Amino acid sequence: MSSTDSLGAVRATKPRTGSADLTRSYTALSRVVRESGLLNRTRWFYAALVGALALALGGTVTGFILLGESWFQLLMAAALGIIFTQFAFLAHEASHRQVLESGPANDRVGRILAAGVVGISYAWWMTKHTRHHANPNRLGKDPDIEFDTISFVETDAARQRGLLALITRRQGWLFFPLLTLEGLNLHVRSISTLFARRPVKGRWIELALIAARFTIYLGAIFWVLPLGMAFAFLGVQLAVFGIYMGASFAPNHKGMPLIPADTKLDFLSKQVLTSRNVSGGWWASALLGGLNYQVEHHLFPNMPRPHLAKAREIVREYCHTLDVPYTETTLLRSYGIVIRYLNRVGLAARDPFDCPMVNRFRRA
Repeated sequence: MSSTDSLGAVRATKPRTGSADLTRSYTALSRVVRESGLLNRTRWFYAALVGALALALGGTVTGFILLGESWFQLLMAAALGIIFTQFAFLAHEASHRQVLESGPANDRVGRILAAGVVGISYAWWMTKHTRHHANPNRLGKDPDIEFDTISFVETDAARQRGLLALITRRQGWLFFPLLTLEGLNLHVRSISTLFARRPVKGRWIELALIAARFTIYLGAIFWVLPLGMAFAFLGVQLAVFGIYMGASFAPNHKGMPLIPADTKLDFLSKQVLTSRNVSGGWWASALLGGLNYQVEHHLFPNMPRPHLAKAREIVREYCHTLDVPYTETTLLRSYGIVIRYLNRVGLAARDPFDCPMVNRFRRA
């Protein structure tokens, strides 16, 4: 396993192989993957997945109705947080054209799942996620490392003042507690995009879907449950949704090399050097919606989830042959890497005079 966090890390780990050779190698790799049938659609898998999620959602709704006014409803809330995250994974796969052959059909499925089931804007997600895939971990271009309560870059951490600076200094340890608010943050940020003045594809369809979704969802919660219990239900659901979403995406790139804005890299190096796989096989794939094969997903974004494991074997061999660092670790170790990385970045938010010796002379 290879991983580094410094700003110049890409230069330090950049393969010795020439850029032209790597470009030709990616073309050859792509040909092997295509000829192996790994880019073919897997309708049976996604049909079964949709059926299983629909069954889970139906069972949870049934449990909600049968339980009535009971604090056991919080278990239903937690279940919904997990189910909504799984639907978000499926919408993510549709956005990458992994589910169906047709691009417009994938967009329709993704928009219905994201806006109508999960309650977030598909257009917002597509815009943000497309930028991320084009420039993973590239400073100034990847929206996933832009400041948003958490600082992923030392220059952002150094700019924080007051309460934000206090949070930033300990952001590694606070990362998972802060994720309890990520569900609410995703809803607010995506919906606010739909009200922005700039053009948004499918704006009114998404607004209608989201409005219908929240009307039915919130209406049912506050109709069936007492006020305090209803707010607790909503809080648990959003917290579980936020933690699950954040904990699934965090291992992918956080703590991997950052690419300076002016650095030029070939496609293969750019995607492999900045991505981290999570080991575990089928259970990790089910838990993380295929995001555990992050290297392969970035190299072949439209590859269906069931084919990623086979692609991993091919890609690892290619990377070894080309001397390109291929990073893979366990889920728990990936969280440790993320926490240490965030704490290290957070040090930039410290007061330069914040040390016992200096503070003693200050008081004197």
